[in-house]
Amino acid sequence: MAAQFETLSNLAKSGTELTLWQDIFVKFYQAFLEGDRWQQYIQGVGTTLLVTAMALALGVVLGGVVALIRVAHDQQRPGHRNPVLGVVNLICKIYSTVIRGTPMMVQLLIMSMVIFKSSREYTLVGALSLGINSGAYVSEIIRGGLMAVDPGQMEAGRSLGLNYTTTMVNIVIPQAIKSVLPALGNEFIVLLKDTSLITVIGGKELLYAAKGIMNRTYEAMYPLLGIAAIYLVLVMVFTWLLGKLEGRMRQSDRR
Repeated sequence: MAAQFETLSNLAKSGTELTLWQDIFVKFYQAFLEGDRWQQYIQGVGTTLLVTAMALALGVVLGGVVALIRVAHDQQRPGHRNPVLGVVNLICKIYSTVIRGTPMMVQLLIMSMVIFKSSREYTLVGALSLGINSGAYVSEIIRGGLMAVDPGQMEAGRSLGLNYTTTMVNIVIPQAIKSVLPALGNEFIVLLKDTSLITVIGGKELLYAAKGIMNRTYEAMYPLLGIAAIYLVLVMVFTWLLGKLEGRMRQSDRR
């Protein structure tokens, strides 16, 4: 295959017009096989999955904390308002509003060029930015799930002598998780695709690998189609896994 590529490449350089299939073969070989360039795509996939996992973990933790604070504030009894909780709730609302109201690209540029302008860890800065962004959306997803649980569940737990925290952890949250799982799965898929944005600040993920190959081959179609196919496969795999998890949880509900 390498010898055939060299022959066709030399013909093209000499001005000989290649057939359609010969041209496709040359460009495909340049994009994926020449110089073991496929390894760059594999490295890009690894970085993409790592960034997604880091951002997802940060987003779930941050979003969960924000959601619990806002729900706890909203569920305070009349006449028993905690001023400290009110201030923290206001901060959480500002965070959620600002993050959801500004473009992801702008947030990435602010993080890389203003807050961490002296850092060269562009991939980590990108993961942090994605995690903070995801946390605002996850907080609303979790808050909606918690508020959707019948208020009688909380009242029943409190009537049994359980405090607010114990009732929330043991009774309310397990029910809310089942209802928000599809939305959280969708947020995970969006986050996976949004990792392509960190290439703008120098993050070395999948799109970064494709751009490097494009700059050497001067051919954009095959590298871009290649990473589009990779993203599609990753999304299909994670969608299938999410469906399996939802099926398991539905089975546990029937028992």
